[in-house]
Amino acid sequence: MKKIVHRKTAGIIAGLAAVTLVAAGCSSDNSKELTASTTSVVASAASSAVDDGADAGKVELKAADGSTVTLTGPIAAKYSAASEAQKTDLGQPLTGDDASGTSDSGVVYQQFDGGVITARNGDAGTPAYITWGKIRDAWNVERDAQGEPSDDGEEGSDGPLGAATSDETTEGDIKKSTFENGTITWNSADDTVTVTVNGKVVKTD
Repeated sequence: MKKIVHRKTAGIIAGLAAVTLVAAGCSSDNSKELTASTTSVVASAASSAVDDGADAGKVELKAADGSTVTLTGPIAAKYSAASEAQKTDLGQPLTGDDASGTSDSGVVYQQFDGGVITARNGDAGTPAYITWGKIRDAWNVERDAQGEPSDDGEEGSDGPLGAATSDETTEGDIKKSTFENGTITWNSADDTVTVTVNGKVVKTD
C-alpha cells in the first residue's frame, strides 16, 4: 500500500506543480502569490493522499457481540496477508479489556477465538506473528522469572518467554512457536504442550 500511496501523491504533486509553472508564465506580476497559493494546495493534496493510504491499511472485523473491531498497523498487515484457511482458524476477534492493545513490554496484539496476532511494536513494517491454540494458551499462563506458573507472575510477552519471534512451524506431529526467551511446542499425536524458558523445560500450567 505504501508504494501505491507514494505514486498517487507524486502524481498529484507533479500535476499541480505543472499548473503552477504554466500560470506563473502567464502573469509575472502575480507569480509569487500564485506560486505560494499552489504550494499550499500541493501540500494539502499530498497530506490527503497519505491519509487515504493509512485508511486503506485498516481492517474492520465483526466480533461475536456484533461490535466492529478495527485492526491497524502490523496487526492489520498480518491479517490481510493470512490465507483464507488461517482467517477461518483464527475466527472472530475477541473484545474486552484484555483482548487487544499494547502490553507493558510494548508489544501490540489482537486476540481471536483461535489464536493471537502480535508484533514487537506498532511501527509500520514491524513483523507480526500468529500464535495458535494451545501454544497461545500456554504463553498466556502467568509465570515467574524462571518460567514456572505463578499467580504473582506475568503472562504473554510481559512474561519470561517474551515476545513471539516466529509463526508456527510444523515438523511431523510437532507444532512449534519461538519467543525471545524460549519455545512452546504442541504434539498433536498425544496432545502434550512443552514450554521451554531459557533452555529449561518448565511446567505448562
